[in-house]
Amino acid sequence: MTEPQSYYWDDLTVGWTYDFGPIEVDREEVLAFARRYDPQPFHLDDEAAAQTHFGRLAASGWHSCAMMMGAMVERWQQMPGWQDQSLGAMGIDELRWRRPVFPGDRLRGTCELIERIASRTRPEMGINKWRTTLINQNDEPVLSLVSIVMQKRRPPTSTADDEKY
Repeated sequence: MTEPQSYYWDDLTVGWTYDFGPIEVDREEVLAFARRYDPQPFHLDDEAAAQTHFGRLAASGWHSCAMMMGAMVERWQQMPGWQDQSLGAMGIDELRWRRPVFPGDRLRGTCELIERIASRTRPEMGINKWRTTLINQNDEPVLSLVSIVMQKRRPPTSTADDEKY
């Protein structure tokens, strides 16, 4: 499916996808994130992690989400008009951490528009549901979710009759 000409809600079609990344998973970032936000032994200590089902130091799932978001925003900044039309997210559904993410992994992501909903109360916006998948260097999904995102609708065009009043 081809890239839309603009990123207004009205111009996006179900099935359209875009890719983002790569994301290089850095050991020091894994440790820093874990120390600050998810200080569990398997995110902080090689020996402790080796005794778990991970078998080695693993990134926090929340860190994986943060890395994904950073790479998505980088991609949006390369899509002229995207951020002008985006109104933020209402939430996420179906978040799954499918496989552990390890320091040294190289990740990439894909987003697919899976549903469009016209707002019943805000005619200037629509709602898009996106299935996002983060994939490691072995082509294995490591994270998936469905985000619920608000997007500006195309403004109504004025006609010559409108301009008289």
